[in-house]
Parts: sequence; C-alpha cells; structure tokens
Amino acid sequence: MTTDLTASARVRPDVAPIQRRTLSLLFGTQIIGGIGVTIGVAVGALLAARIAGTAVAGLTQSAAVVGAALLAIPITRITNGHGRRPGLAVAYLVGAIGAVLVVFAAATRSVPLLLLGSLLFGGGAAANLQARYAAVDLAEPARRGRQLALIVWATTIGAVAAPNFAALADTVTDGWGLPPLAGPYAFSAAAFVLAAGVLLALLRPDPLLTARRLEATDTAVASPPPTTEPPAGGLTVAPTSVARRGAGMRAAWQVVRDRPPARLGVAAVAVGHAVMVAVMSMTPVRLGESHGDADVLRVVGIVLSLHIAGMYALAPLVGWLADRLGRRAVILGGVALLLAACAIAGTADHHTPQLTVGLVLLGLGWSGTMVGGSTLLSESVPATVRPSVQGFSDLTMGLAGASAAAISGFVMRAAGYPVLTLLAAIVAVPLVALALRRGPVGAPDRED
Repeated sequence: MTTDLTASARVRPDVAPIQRRTLSLLFGTQIIGGIGVTIGVAVGALLAARIAGTAVAGLTQSAAVVGAALLAIPITRITNGHGRRPGLAVAYLVGAIGAVLVVFAAATRSVPLLLLGSLLFGGGAAANLQARYAAVDLAEPARRGRQLALIVWATTIGAVAAPNFAALADTVTDGWGLPPLAGPYAFSAAAFVLAAGVLLALLRPDPLLTARRLEATDTAVASPPPTTEPPAGGLTVAPTSVARRGAGMRAAWQVVRDRPPARLGVAAVAVGHAVMVAVMSMTPVRLGESHGDADVLRVVGIVLSLHIAGMYALAPLVGWLADRLGRRAVILGGVALLLAACAIAGTADHHTPQLTVGLVLLGLGWSGTMVGGSTLLSESVPATVRPSVQGFSDLTMGLAGASAAAISGFVMRAAGYPVLTLLAAIVAVPLVALALRRGPVGAPDRED
C-alpha cells in the first residue's frame, strides 16, 4: 500500500484556523528575529575591527554563518523529538546567549569570546531559516509555495528596519556602561528572547506534531495494520514512524538519496545559495576597484540594498509562481536568472549600473531556487522524517555558502571578478539537468 505525500486525502476544515494562527505567529517572530540578526550583523565587523584589528573583522560573520549551519543538527534533533515550537525557541535562545557573549567580549576585548559568541549568534539565523519549513507543515498543497514564501518575505521587514535601530541601541545602552558598538548586540539578545517566548507561549498546537498525527491517521485509515490485540491505550502507531522521528543526518541523507525530488530540492537550495554568496561577497571588492574611499561605502550600500531587495521583496510572487507553474519550473527560472546575473555582472567591467542589475538578478535567482527548492523538499518526504531532511538541507546550504565565501576571495585575487562569475555560472549549470530529469511517475513522492 502507498500513501500520497503531496496531497491531502480529504479537506480538513479544522486545520485551516491552526494554519492561519501558525502563519501569523511565524510572520511576527520572523520580523523580530530578523531585527535581532541584522542589528548585530550591521555592527559585527566594526566591533571586531576595534577589538582585534581589520584582519579579524570578517571572521565574526564567517563564524555566524558556520554556527547557523552547524546548529541545524541539534535543532533538528529537538524538532524531531518535540516539535517545531521547542526547536525554534532553543535556536533563538542560543542566539541570545551568543549575543550576550559578544557584549562581554566587547567589554573584555577578548577575541576568543567574540568568535564563540558570533558562532552561537548564528542560532538566530538558524531559527529564521527553519521557520520557513514550519509554514508548510499544515499548508494545503496548492498554497505551500506562497505560504513558505510569505515567511521568507517577513524576514525582509526586520532586515530592512534593523540597521536603523543600531545607532539608537548604541545610544540607549551608552548609559548602561556598555562599550561602543556592544549595545546593538544587547538589543539582539532581547529580540531573540522575545521571539522564543512568543513561540513557546503561543505556537500551540505544534504544526509538525499535528501534521504527523494527521498523516498517521490517514495511513491507518488507508491500510489498517493487522493486529491480534490492541495496545493498552487503544492507539496503534506504526513502528516505522516512531523510529524515523529520531532520524539523524545520516538517515536524512538516505531519504534524500532515494527520492529524486528531495535531491533536487536540497541541490537547488545549496547551489543557489553558494552561487549567490560567491558573487555577492566579492562585489564590494569589485566596486572598490573603481570608486574612491569617499564614495565606495555609499555605492556598496546602494548596490547591496538592491540585491537584498531582489532576494526577498518578490518572494510572495515567487511562491505564487511555484504554486501555479510548479516547483521545478521556478527552480529552472531561478537558475536562468543566476546565469544571467553572472553574465551581466561578469561583463560589467567597472560600469556600476550594469553591475547593479546583475546583483538584483542574482537576488531574484536565489529567491527562485530557495523558495522552489524548499517547497519541493518539504512535500517530497513524509512528516516523520521531514525535520531531519530539512535540517540536512540547511546544513548543506550553510556549508556551501561558507565554502563559496572562502573560495571566492582566492579566485578574485588570482584570476579576477569575471572569472569568479564564470565559475559560479558553471556551478549552477548541473541544476538544469537535475531539474529536467524526472523519475517514474508517482514514485518520488510516495512512501511504501
């Protein structure tokens, strides 16, 4: 017997109000969490430069990225065993601890404490990433793309507002005896604690646990297991479901390996993120080659702001297209935009407007691969292993982005920006073949 994982067996009007409440809470906490993440990132490099010099300035951001990737493993374990609510809350609380450690590092001028705090600070970013998956646990199949994209888009509000709070936070905390630039991290800690508290108090019932119960019920109705004697509680639970709830990264990899749609989802998210990070991280250096010190920061700010707008501002439209045209079509469109972005940015020479167009397209391409890939991945696996597979995807994405950022500097120095964009485009090309390849009809999205 088989159970279709991509469509509901029947309409569940009782689930609709739970999903609306879940989306409202996630939307609000994404804004709060986005403020917490971005307000710290806005001053992180400056704080590190004051404590340890310019050479260390970039390490704080790298540590936060790596921390967000590695924290996906324990967060997945918590989510598997107890649901989305404690998983997201713990991630935010770890981010809050990291922010507090950064404040102590600023007060003591301790570089090791600064890097440890930055590593744990990545918990806030990990929570923001995981929240997009909570949005589709109970979503109707025809609305999964839009609802996931809505939570991705909510992060934009916090990310855009946060830099404007950095100076205010520094001014407010100046009277508390905190060193300069430590105040924003104190505000980050408060934002993360607030987000965790809201989720713990209000995200009830848990969307993942509810989805698991509904899936188990559908499976039992479709193929009731042969039993000679019911258990004491009168409730029969499939042993495979119980076993898979504790699945780790190795089991997640096996699930991804055996399901072509899941493989495509993981690959789209990771490759799209790697291409975006590689090109975006070296763009300020490219702009610095053609603009003087008096103008470069202003130009970099404008270009990167438009790039971030491309990443997030149209996410709801991308989600709508994923629902209307299909996940694969949106992934292919995202890859096409990434290739166009690499071509335009790589041939821009020192023409800043053309380079800006390339960065906007780069953001749009990332949005297509992220929304399309995340939605496809979530609906390609059963609820019992979904958190493990999603955590595996975020781990892969984070490590791919960190590796791309590290390698891009060497490529930029050795061969230049045009070669970097060419290599990034080559990395994206295999996604086209993977997206066009289809397995046996019905097989990828069904569970024995």
